[in-house]
Amino acid sequence: MNKLSLLIFVGVLLLLSSCAKPPEPPPVVEEPAVEEPVEEVPVVDKGVPTLQIVEWTDVVGWQEDNPGLALGALLESCSALRWRPQWQPACAEAAAMKQASEAVVRAFFERNFEPHQVSKPDGTTEGLMTGYYVPDLKGSRVASDDYPYPLYQRPNDLLTIDLSEVYPALSNYRLRGRLDGHRVVPYWDRSEIENQKRPLVGQELFWVADPVELFFLQIQGSGRILFDDGERVMVNYADQNGHPYRSIGKYLIDRGAMPRSKMSMQNIRSWARNNPSEVDALLNQNPSYVFFRALPAGVKSPPGALGVPLTPGRSLAVDRRHIPLGAPVFVDTFWPNSDQPLRRLMVAQDTGGAIKGQVRGDFFWGMGNQAGSQAGRMKQAVRFWVLLPREVPGD
Repeated sequence: MNKLSLLIFVGVLLLLSSCAKPPEPPPVVEEPAVEEPVEEVPVVDKGVPTLQIVEWTDVVGWQEDNPGLALGALLESCSALRWRPQWQPACAEAAAMKQASEAVVRAFFERNFEPHQVSKPDGTTEGLMTGYYVPDLKGSRVASDDYPYPLYQRPNDLLTIDLSEVYPALSNYRLRGRLDGHRVVPYWDRSEIENQKRPLVGQELFWVADPVELFFLQIQGSGRILFDDGERVMVNYADQNGHPYRSIGKYLIDRGAMPRSKMSMQNIRSWARNNPSEVDALLNQNPSYVFFRALPAGVKSPPGALGVPLTPGRSLAVDRRHIPLGAPVFVDTFWPNSDQPLRRLMVAQDTGGAIKGQVRGDFFWGMGNQAGSQAGRMKQAVRFWVLLPREVPGD
């Protein structure tokens, strides 16, 4: 049975199966998508390996960046990778280099790692870099006229069906649903969650002031809730309703409401302010819905898919099928809305629902409005070089 047949079979199983006990949620879940109305371009597979070893002199801009500025992010990765033998020598040496000079740190990377240029199957090396950040939202622990929009925790009735043990070929797929009598059915989509019936009453985590900002919080995956008394709570992605992500930016483009050249988070917000009666219909174009968890007090930066805190300007979201999480990645891209090169060493520490493909990245800009301004305008060409410990094979 091929993969397509298996998917069809599992889809029927999801809709028609008898009563099932909710399984434990998996330890690692995929992050939500990042808003970016980019059309997929078919790639001709010429059998080119994703990672190909190159010389350090082939890494464009390697001498321009101070790699010591990425050392802290690498050490965060080492906290997750320290049990893997191939990473232990480099991680041990990195831990002793916190005060090292730029030259010493550069020599450390060149001595311990081999650069691998990332290619698509057709042999091309250029892809897309977008940006994400941690937004700030005004909120409350109780509903009110000022804070009427709920931020939901992971619902108690959300089932996660892991297919990997039964069908290893489908190990990358996890289905989500709910029980309806003796049947497992798809979970509520966005319009059903947000309608007047409010099926998730009692699952509210916090309440916020603006539905568009709540929507973008779901896209970013993490945020800070700012309470009127000055308290702040970091919230982070907990799970998702299982429905496919659809870009509201692409929807606005397709209906002629905004040209592609003007598309950004900032302009979507502006459109929503100018068309308040159409906001619900716009947001419901995306049936995907994200649920959150509150992080402990004192958390300064949210964890990414690797499980370690993200570092502003140095953490990168990638497609983990092609680039290993935890690895340093040198990026050659451009500053947002600019032709000024942005070349620096980053570390692959996160994933994203829209981050699919070999040369596809999402640049973590940090927290707050300034970071959001950069992230919302980031849509640039990029090339990657993944740095792997010298003991690790190239592909």
